[in-house]
Amino acid sequence: MCLFCPAPIAAPSSPWHARRAFLLAAGAGMAAPALAQVDVGSASGMRRLVPAETLETSAVQQYSQLLAQARAQRALAPAGHPQLVRLHAIARRIIPHTAPWNERARHWRWEVNLIGSKQINAFCMPGGKIAFYTGILEQLQLTDDEVAMVMGHEMAHALREHARERIAKTQATNLGLRLGSQLLGLGDLGNLAASLGGQLLTLKFSRGDESDADLVGLELAARAGYEPSAAVSLWRKMGQATGGKEGLAFLSTHPSGPDRIRELQQNVPKVQGLYEAARQNG
Repeated sequence: MCLFCPAPIAAPSSPWHARRAFLLAAGAGMAAPALAQVDVGSASGMRRLVPAETLETSAVQQYSQLLAQARAQRALAPAGHPQLVRLHAIARRIIPHTAPWNERARHWRWEVNLIGSKQINAFCMPGGKIAFYTGILEQLQLTDDEVAMVMGHEMAHALREHARERIAKTQATNLGLRLGSQLLGLGDLGNLAASLGGQLLTLKFSRGDESDADLVGLELAARAGYEPSAAVSLWRKMGQATGGKEGLAFLSTHPSGPDRIRELQQNVPKVQGLYEAARQNG
């Protein structure tokens, strides 16, 4: 079975049926797991207007292109690179805790790669395609706990399908979703999503998306046995890194600030028990 092949989408039989499908999709949400300790509410139903399979396929293509470019520049870390081995070990501990946040994650072909660059950056594309740049590890001197917080945060963006939601909202706004004489079908948004694969690395998430990813990432890392307070020390380091340095791609889409740190401090106690249980069971 092809895990990345788009599922067929039936064309609406009438403008009213298409309108009803749009309203139902916009109103539906993906609830947080019942046992979640952090409160992030339901994900936006708008994301359903863009087929997940289509976006994941685009992500695979862009990720492959990025790796090919890095390989051509001899910047892609080989399998035995110590920092890559470290990243793989952290990912193996976190990934088992992802499925409750998104059932699709059970079938994702998770990948973690390391790219040699001074950029302070990391990301997780739809479908579980993760990349870290050496700059974020070396310039910020991240501990394993802090790396886990970065990784959990990026995984959370993918699990909560923030890119899918951003694209759906952007295209819905641009096209007006004309529900009158010329109603746009859901398949059209799917086609647009396929053409937007090249923009996945430049999407800017909303403040709500960032808060959502902070808290879900915090819980993922805590369940994997990583110290929750590292989320606070991580973002303090991020804040200090803004002092006139270049190449802070991560901070252009993940702004730091006292509000962000304050929210994390308020939520650390909520997941402390998960961390302690994971340490005892580990």
